[in-house]
Amino acid sequence: MKRPSLLLMTAAASALAVVANAATLAAPDAQDKAPKTRLGSSIEQDLNARDAEAARRKRALDLREQAAKAAEARLQADMQARQQQAATVSGAPAAGPAEAPEAQFDELARIYQAMKPKAAAVVFEQLDMEVQMKVAQRMRERSTAMILAAMTPKGAAALSMALARKSARVAAVAAPAPAATPGAGSRAKR
Repeated sequence: MKRPSLLLMTAAASALAVVANAATLAAPDAQDKAPKTRLGSSIEQDLNARDAEAARRKRALDLREQAAKAAEARLQADMQARQQQAATVSGAPAAGPAEAPEAQFDELARIYQAMKPKAAAVVFEQLDMEVQMKVAQRMRERSTAMILAAMTPKGAAALSMALARKSARVAAVAAPAPAATPGAGSRAKR
């Protein structure tokens, strides 16, 4: 018998190596099914936990970004509405701006009327006397009376006096003093 040549043996060895490599590449599951060590399991769990936390943070950041964009859009729309409102107010007749401060006192009067008298009195006493008067004049008498009753005696007296002076001035302006008739003056001297 003749011995195989070295070339033939090298070719056979190469062919076996190619077949073995192909079998190894074709069956990667065999490596995955190998029992894992505790260290390998721990590392895998840590990686999974880190990936899950990163996904949660990404979702939270996406939600924050959406909320910020929505808030920015609302602010932009509000700013445009206020600019348009300012443009219409500036284009309105001269009576428009004069009504705005008065409307403010009307709104305050509605707010204080809606509050409980005791709570309203505490806040009401902290206001400037001029503001107290303007708000009290716009309130219903019953609401004003209940708030005055809940105020401190000093505060209630001060507001009452201011309101009395204001109504006396209004009455004096509304009804001018009657002119003295010539006959009336001569009778008084007698």
